[in-house]
Amino acid sequence: MVLEIIGLVVIIGAVIVALWFLLAYNGFVQLRNRIDNAWSQIDVQLKRRYDLVPNLMETVKGYAKHEKETFKMVTDARAQALNAQGVSQQGKAENMLSGALKSLFAISEAYPALLANKNFAMLQEELSGIESKIAFSRQFYNDEVLRFNTKTETLPDTIIAGIFGFKKRDYFGIEEQARDPVKVKF
Repeated sequence: MVLEIIGLVVIIGAVIVALWFLLAYNGFVQLRNRIDNAWSQIDVQLKRRYDLVPNLMETVKGYAKHEKETFKMVTDARAQALNAQGVSQQGKAENMLSGALKSLFAISEAYPALLANKNFAMLQEELSGIESKIAFSRQFYNDEVLRFNTKTETLPDTIIAGIFGFKKRDYFGIEEQARDPVKVKF
């Protein structure tokens, strides 16, 4: 009788450990997939933004042809963003592009006719909508990364993370210099 109880306790304990193992592994897979999905949503919005930048620059060039330095800065930043690999590099490139676009919009304020242009207003509004979607997608991505990273570092899930090679993910953030106001010279 005592052996049967011990056997039953061992079987129940093994089932509990197996269930925990299964749930923890599936939790990591689910979070990894949510992070990958969130990144793909960011990527879609970034591509929309990249496609919009040349149209925006052409519209501004029609009014401010002499602002070559700013146009070069925007073009270079866009090229860097298009070629960025990985979350960290993409974040740096996006910060450069955001800064360049801020400079472009700051210049546009010196040209009232440009601000009154319907095409420019439409492009500016579309870019604003894309920026909002990027911000929302970035927040969702970073929230999921937080959940994943916390899970990889807390017991007992850290054991499963180590066994199956689940590694911490990078956040998609902004650099300190991107927080500074844009300096525009006329």
